[in-house]
Amino acid sequence: MSANTIKDLTAGTAGGIAQVLVGQPFDIVKVRMQTSPKGTYKGMLHCGAGILKNEGPLAFYKGTLTPLLGIGVCVSIQFGALEYAKRVFAAQNIASGRGGEGGKMLSGDQLFIAGVGAGIANGFVSGPVEHIRIRLQTQSNTNPMFAGPFDAIKKIISQHGIPGLFKGQCVTFLREATGYGVYFLVYEKLIQREMLMKGIRREEISPINPVLYGAAAGYALWAVIYPIDMIKSRMQTDGFTPSTGQQYASARDCARKVWRTEGTGAFTRGLGPTLIRSPFANGATFLGFELASRLLYS
Repeated sequence: MSANTIKDLTAGTAGGIAQVLVGQPFDIVKVRMQTSPKGTYKGMLHCGAGILKNEGPLAFYKGTLTPLLGIGVCVSIQFGALEYAKRVFAAQNIASGRGGEGGKMLSGDQLFIAGVGAGIANGFVSGPVEHIRIRLQTQSNTNPMFAGPFDAIKKIISQHGIPGLFKGQCVTFLREATGYGVYFLVYEKLIQREMLMKGIRREEISPINPVLYGAAAGYALWAVIYPIDMIKSRMQTDGFTPSTGQQYASARDCARKVWRTEGTGAFTRGLGPTLIRSPFANGATFLGFELASRLLYS
């Protein structure tokens, strides 16, 4: 593994930790609204108030250990794969005389492909990590099935094998590839625009810009993937077998049944806390990555 890849992975980890600490309270509200029966909550504030009243303030960080460890790794992988792909494309640009200084001004197609690759690489880890997190976020507070993330992993593997951890994995790959292709395309194009308009290098960009551009990229991501994310959440809270309450045979079956029984509104339920969370969590992610990268590459 090259020194640059290690630096990218480390900077990505910093971005991932920032994302979890900022975004977790919003995420649990989103998941509860996505996975609860229609009519359970009147809206985001009703859901949040119910969690606070019935479970206390620490409930907003329920299951945080899993994403803190796992999302740190996930975002590390995202940025590691992205930056590696960017270097490959930059080398191709140099060979063909494109891309400006060092071939680093990648085209939209190159950035989208790099983002898709980053998303797929990330999906191998994010699938089981988010599965465990969602199980912990949605379990009963008075009679919990799992004592914590490691207990959940142990019980799921003992009852359903390793494949049980990867429940909902196909729809996870679809979400990650589609979402991160758009996510990194938007962010990197905004960064390129700032550099070209002001005639500056990447490390000279004001720290406020990664926050703003990360927020914009986050909105673009969720605009594309939210219905897919809802299906993933349903799949990952569904029973493993008919005897344990399995409702959906596949992601397609899930989408069809939700459409038929709950209507189109179910595909955007929980969008409010997601849109509020997005600029803070994604802004923190890119700020953490950019600042850590500047430190590591200086």
